Amino acid sequence: MQYQEIMIRFGELSTKGKNKMRFINKLRKNIADVLSVYPEVVVKADRDRGHVYLNGTAYEPVAESLKQIFGIQAFSPVYKVEKSVPALKDAVVAIMTGLYREGMTFKIASKRSDHSFELDSYGLNLALGDAVYTALPSIKAQMKRPDVTLKVEIREEAAYISHEEVKGAGGLPVGTSPKGMLMLSGGIDSPLAGYLALKRGVEIEAVHFASPPYTSPGALKKAHDLTRKLTKFGGNITFIEVPFTEIQEEIKDKAPEAYLLTLTRRFMMRITDRIREVRKGLVIINGESLGQVASQTLESMVAINAVTNTPVIRPVVTMDKLEIIELAQKIDTFDISIQPFEDCCTIFAPDRPKTNPKLKNAEQYEARLDVDGLVERAVAGIKLTTITPQVEKDEMADLIEELL
Repeated sequence: MQYQEIMIRFGELSTKGKNKMRFINKLRKNIADVLSVYPEVVVKADRDRGHVYLNGTAYEPVAESLKQIFGIQAFSPVYKVEKSVPALKDAVVAIMTGLYREGMTFKIASKRSDHSFELDSYGLNLALGDAVYTALPSIKAQMKRPDVTLKVEIREEAAYISHEEVKGAGGLPVGTSPKGMLMLSGGIDSPLAGYLALKRGVEIEAVHFASPPYTSPGALKKAHDLTRKLTKFGGNITFIEVPFTEIQEEIKDKAPEAYLLTLTRRFMMRITDRIREVRKGLVIINGESLGQVASQTLESMVAINAVTNTPVIRPVVTMDKLEIIELAQKIDTFDISIQPFEDCCTIFAPDRPKTNPKLKNAEQYEARLDVDGLVERAVAGIKLTTITPQVEKDEMADLIEELL
């Protein structure tokens, strides 16, 4: 027998009261976006559960995608069966025969949403259990913690049988919390920060700083690929490329070497905040981990953060490098992050950056620069791209052209 449907359980969403359908509808859209790579699949949802109709698509790859979508507590692959007692008996016998091993225990759990069906739930449990006993005389019924629970549901259009429950990613559907701007470099930490924000429902837009010719098309493609990895947790993400060459050249020409990194990060924070304002986001998200590099000491964070009053969320701030690497490997961003392309934070990097920069010194050095003009020109030059789970043909052609 082949699975025809996957039934989705919502978990935490069931506690949302009057807002429940808003969360469920967002989850349905996210599932549809992630599964858009499978054209035959259809996604629907009601107040009790979601439904993914496979329509001939293989179950295994769809299940792997569903495991990673935030907002899904668990799901079960389902067999669709003709709504008659003989058909149901044949189906449960075929399923249990395929699963059977010596000493196995089982349970039938029936539910009717179609109350016109000829047997009630109790009668159906007895009839189907008897059919399994007849086919497998040595099998044992057990009401508490059986090896296999066959769930049988009688709906208006057909009957459905499931026996497996797969754990989902949990969390909240992406987009049920307001928008945040993710400062996405090409490193290990920032994609992980994006992942953790997505888990609590935050809709992220990825802000990436590019400084051609110092940063290459390969570095930009790397950032696109990292963003695409994040789409599997909740659907499409807007990628915002910021032109940063002029600013980095100005900082290098007019500021002391020890403060290059501090001033660079202050400009990045200002620009991200300005984009947040234009794009109607509420927070900034970054991958800072306390004490990991010179720009992530407490003194550096204070000097950099002083340019904005917007809340800055740092999901990995207390993690050490080994914890970050382990989780990055789990979400499949690590191998992309270690590709050897330089990003804006590594070009012009001083040999001995200031680890305890003074705010008054940073402000004094910035007085030599046209801060407002540089920020506004960078924001005016941003390029927006919608990153989907599947590489679009025009995007692939643009990237190939740039790489050549």
